[in-house]
Amino acid sequence: MKQNETLPSGITIEHDPDDLWSDSRAYVNIGPTHPAMHGAFRMCARLNGETIEKSYCEFGYTHRAKEKLGENRTYHQFVVYTDRLNYCSAIQNNVTYAMAVERLMGIEVPERAIWIRMACAEIARVIDHLVCVGINAVDLGAFSFFLYGFHQREEGYMLIEKLCGARLTTSYTRIGGLMADAPEGWERDVKAWVKKTRATIDEMDTLLTNNKIWKQRTVGVAIFNKEQCMQYSFSGPSARAAGIDADLRRDQPCMFYKDVEFDVPVAQNGDVFDRYAVRMAEIRQSLNLLVQIADKMKKGPIWSEDKRTRIPDKEVVHNTMEGLIHHFKFFMTGFDVPEGEAYTQFEGSNGEAGFYIVSKGNPRAHRMRIRGPSFWHYQGLSPMCQGEKIGDMVAALGSINIIAGEIDR
Repeated sequence: MKQNETLPSGITIEHDPDDLWSDSRAYVNIGPTHPAMHGAFRMCARLNGETIEKSYCEFGYTHRAKEKLGENRTYHQFVVYTDRLNYCSAIQNNVTYAMAVERLMGIEVPERAIWIRMACAEIARVIDHLVCVGINAVDLGAFSFFLYGFHQREEGYMLIEKLCGARLTTSYTRIGGLMADAPEGWERDVKAWVKKTRATIDEMDTLLTNNKIWKQRTVGVAIFNKEQCMQYSFSGPSARAAGIDADLRRDQPCMFYKDVEFDVPVAQNGDVFDRYAVRMAEIRQSLNLLVQIADKMKKGPIWSEDKRTRIPDKEVVHNTMEGLIHHFKFFMTGFDVPEGEAYTQFEGSNGEAGFYIVSKGNPRAHRMRIRGPSFWHYQGLSPMCQGEKIGDMVAALGSINIIAGEIDR
């Protein structure tokens, strides 16, 4: 008995179970080692020619037990692990984690430290978006576009390097403050980078946005509408591309985001092109924010004087017994955090990033859970690609910017 199957694209396929030769479908593993999979991901797809009829996605190839490590390391030691979640915008993870511990301890962070944290978060957002749109373009054959963004990304990393000596995984944030103050003239360097990056973004926009081939490969491809985004807990640019007007910096402001002005770019179609366009617009908004932040930064301390979390200065450690004991205890056993629980979220580059910590009054978390936006976005890849071509799946995956470190945690 013949069975008919209608694909989302409207194509009807006839299947005769008794005739094995009538079925031209194939089952193919896409990944986990293919470079277009953006990390160690695997999609098992049932193909009819080039069309993906059905698929399922797997992750877990780089599992590193981040949440369990958070329960077995002191609060200070865990800062370095947060870098390895979304490593394209590592400082955002540092800041979000630090805010969760500070909420549990009731620590007030100095004003200058907050402004620097905001500047770092927005620099990281620009870097992350440049990587996303650049690699997405490379996957579809637009290599020159990527090189423009890659250069400005490296310039952005140089700004972060001036703060802490590191570029990618920085570990710059500390509970209650920052590792070190911004050097003299850093704000001026940020403004100079903003000016150059604005010009570069204009060139990138001219190069690709209205390119005929690019639009043919992205407009109307891998649509994920507003209702689907809500069902799959999408957030960030992928949700805003489908018409969900939500941004935690505006809707639940932390730090000093209520004191700066910015717009939230929103599109409607939820396709690959809109996800690209939203990110390009967000880069411009982050550059505007960086100018405002640089203008508002004033001199002052960058670390709370709370003795529970303040690492003593080297002069004190080297010249006083109390300072030496404090230093030793801080790094060997950590500091106790009052009993309670806290969840802090931040509008990360790809969506809502959050840390949930339960404390039993010890120097280590009793329980820790991490919300990485990529975990939720990856669930939507299969329904997003059903009825699309294999090449369109590559475009879809690049447009939602999956980061393996956020999923395999």
